[in-house]
Amino acid sequence: MTSDRHLAIDNLRAVFGDRLSTGNSVRDLHGRDASRFEVALPDAVVFPETTAEVARIVSICAEHACPIVPFGIGSSLEGHVIPVHGGVSVDTSRMNRVLDVQPENLCAVVQPGVTREQLAAELRATGLMFTVDPGANATIGGMAATRASGTNTVRYGTMADTVLALEVVTADGRVIRTGTQARKSSSGYDLTRLFVGSEGTLGIMTELTVRLFGQPEHIAAATCHFDSIQAAVQTVISTIQCGIPVARAEFLDEVQMRGMNQYDPVLNLPEKPHLFLEFHGTETSVAEDVARFREIAQDLGVHDFAFATKTEDRNRLWKVRHEAYFAARGLRPGAVPLITDCCVPLAALTDCVQRARDLADRYGLLAPMAGHVGDGNFHMGVLIDPKDTAEVAAAHDLVGQLNELALELGGTISGEHGIGMGKIPYMAAQHGDAYDVMAQLKQAFDPQNLFNPGKIFAVDDQVTG
Repeated sequence: MTSDRHLAIDNLRAVFGDRLSTGNSVRDLHGRDASRFEVALPDAVVFPETTAEVARIVSICAEHACPIVPFGIGSSLEGHVIPVHGGVSVDTSRMNRVLDVQPENLCAVVQPGVTREQLAAELRATGLMFTVDPGANATIGGMAATRASGTNTVRYGTMADTVLALEVVTADGRVIRTGTQARKSSSGYDLTRLFVGSEGTLGIMTELTVRLFGQPEHIAAATCHFDSIQAAVQTVISTIQCGIPVARAEFLDEVQMRGMNQYDPVLNLPEKPHLFLEFHGTETSVAEDVARFREIAQDLGVHDFAFATKTEDRNRLWKVRHEAYFAARGLRPGAVPLITDCCVPLAALTDCVQRARDLADRYGLLAPMAGHVGDGNFHMGVLIDPKDTAEVAAAHDLVGQLNELALELGGTISGEHGIGMGKIPYMAAQHGDAYDVMAQLKQAFDPQNLFNPGKIFAVDDQVTG
């Protein structure tokens, strides 16, 4: 640690006392996330409780050229919160208050450390719901930072559609506000959407205004399976193209289903490509949507519709889907999952998913797949022995080819996991000269490159201190 960083940490300790830690166990917790990347420890971890305290942290770190890495709960999958250049990890877990719920405006104002499940519990008696559901009980700030989406995206949108306004601390310690509670604006640059998805590289979000929706009158969930990946995926594509407002449309391939049955033997579903579905509306409209969906699915060889309308049955179904990560790991105990995702236009999705399956089989790798196919997004988790160098290399080759396949088909290298460290090598291929413009924006917002250095951009040589 340089003398400048020592000074930064000494100054922060004077302000925060025992809310700053340099203990090894705390640093270790903040030196990792849910990704495959090696642990890299911060020099210190600080726990602010207010926007003013975050601004103070940023001002002190900027004065001493000390890197700053925002931290939610560490559920990210591309190394987003790993402090690869050390510095200070800013843990937002104590900024966890729901500040205001406005049913009449269909919005809520929250601090960044509020978790998805915490907000859902706060809204339970209001008849409203927060709809972005990536599976993990992530913080709202972390979800905004990675532009998260999830199972409800096909109907309700991503965090980019959900975040209406932000309070952000910038690299010079200023506190700015972007956006309003109005649903649209033609006033100046859209800074809200610039910060959403910036992965902590442009500033630290300290307050978020998020859009809410009314809870539907009637909900029906269903499972069904098909003899082929193509039939399952094409069913969803045809459903969307016909304008049927499905609320959730989740795909799980036969490998993932094998893991699901091992993880929860009570499930006992055929090890075939499956769809997990949900329909929202009135009882009449849901019945009509289900009937239209069944017609499409039957033309493509569907098997074994099973419905769940009781809340406890639906919750169990989606709990099973959200635990797909753990179920997949159970297929090969001791293995480490190299997880990736991509997103392509709907018309290319069937081809992309099948070619991804073929690639994994060609490499001889165990790689279960699941995805939010209603919006063209799917995930692959390649289960590897980290000590087997040949297997690790093959897995990285597979992920690289999947990224290239997504671009070939007019898509993106990530639909929701983000870039972090893992997908930097593919950014120029996707964005071309626009990637240079992104770097110019980073330089303008953060000239010392102190906010989460080494993420989104390979500009590590600009790090000072």
